[in-house]
Amino acid sequence: IFMDEDYMTGLGRPVPDGAAVIDVGANAGYFSMFAASRFKGSRVIAFEPIPVNFEQLQKNIAFSNSTRITGIQKAVYRETGEISLSYDPTDSFTTSATIFDKDQEPDSIQVATTTLMDVFEGFEIDRCDLLKLDCEGAEYDILYNSPDCFHRIQQIAMEVHEGPEPDQNLEAIDGFLKENGYSTRSLYNRMLWAWR
Repeated sequence: IFMDEDYMTGLGRPVPDGAAVIDVGANAGYFSMFAASRFKGSRVIAFEPIPVNFEQLQKNIAFSNSTRITGIQKAVYRETGEISLSYDPTDSFTTSATIFDKDQEPDSIQVATTTLMDVFEGFEIDRCDLLKLDCEGAEYDILYNSPDCFHRIQQIAMEVHEGPEPDQNLEAIDGFLKENGYSTRSLYNRMLWAWR
């Protein structure tokens, strides 16, 4: 994230200083720390639902001594409530907690959820300069149910995870974002960037 700048390489325009950044699927917080250090005066709201990951996220926020990163132990999803995620609890932190492929992971966990609109309203964000998504398949439920938020979202950087439904692939989400006024760019059939 810091060396290759994976989430930055395909953006359509620079992210300004003082940016509002939403990190969905923050994991241990590496992108959040990158954004807080890279974009002067930025505000980063980082969402990570898995307890072991969130614990590491909090440690990294404390280690970086950043007062501009806020960690929230919730998943962003299509509705407020709870969702079951499949994951491997033996990992010290996991990058594979998913709403897909439940048979491939040895355990599941119920996690609290919030919506993108609730994030904007709860944190009083009128403009999101960068929405980063790496949420292991939940990107479809989030974006397909959030077009009312798109006028606030200037750019999106996301990792796309192939799902079992016809609209759960890079081509489908790319087309959806274009229909909603974004220009897009993709790479390796897994990374997608959008801007307006």
